[in-house]
Amino acid sequence: MSPEPVSGADLVPAPETWTPSAHELQRREARRQQTRRSIAVAAISSIVVIGGLAALVLRSSGWPVVQETFFDPTIGRKVLPLIWDGFKLDLLLVVVASCFIAILSMTIALVRTSSAPALAPFRILATVYVDVFRGTPLILVIYLIGFGIPALNLAVVSSADVAVYGTAAIVVTYSAYVAEVIRSGILSVHPSQRAAARSLGLSPAKTMRHVVLPQGLRRVVPPLLNDFVSLLKDVALVSILGVVEGVRVAQVQADKIFNYTPYVVVSILFLIVTIPLTRFTDRVLIRSISRQNAGGTA
Repeated sequence: MSPEPVSGADLVPAPETWTPSAHELQRREARRQQTRRSIAVAAISSIVVIGGLAALVLRSSGWPVVQETFFDPTIGRKVLPLIWDGFKLDLLLVVVASCFIAILSMTIALVRTSSAPALAPFRILATVYVDVFRGTPLILVIYLIGFGIPALNLAVVSSADVAVYGTAAIVVTYSAYVAEVIRSGILSVHPSQRAAARSLGLSPAKTMRHVVLPQGLRRVVPPLLNDFVSLLKDVALVSILGVVEGVRVAQVQADKIFNYTPYVVVSILFLIVTIPLTRFTDRVLIRSISRQNAGGTA
């Protein structure tokens, strides 16, 4: 049998395995030591500060009264089911309001960024809308809508549930804020993106839909999440109209037993929802900054 031919690849020597030099190993060890020192300093400083504050509060003369008034576990377990039933209404209002806010704010942002001459009066109205509702406190808007619309005695509208009025006030107020966030994202897209899309034959509407909006919305995800967290908290303001949601139930129970533990319970329920969202928002923000620093698209 004739020997098999030897290819050129077989004659190439195998590459040697790379091993870090002594200087590289020293640098790695120095970085590890610095990391350990930083963690130790952070842990010690946190224990000292937090422990000092806890000791200051727990050793104060009025702490027993505060503990009995705000942190009574027996009362907390008793009112938790009632407050949870009301808190579910808060979550429902947030979901409903978010859907309407998304639609209304997107419409306002698109109108304000449009350059079509026919939309000039709508741009003026959108600008006035944003200026008015961004400058008016939410609680006043809730009062105006919650008590003003029923006083008009309009068919169907004036006979709606108070939860509808409260949700409507939240929608019109937050839509003004969210519309400006979306508009800032749209305006942050470089004009060359539009020019490139138009040169490929895309219409202005398709350019906005397929090129500008995806980039603009991706850039404003962190502030939009911040607005959503604020919405979760501000939805409790509808209780001033008499809506029996979590905060209103806590108020009723606190007035019945002359104890503020129900307020602490409803606060914990809000924290259970808002803290994970806040941490998720921070994570999204860090990822966005990392993409920007890497030269990608934020």
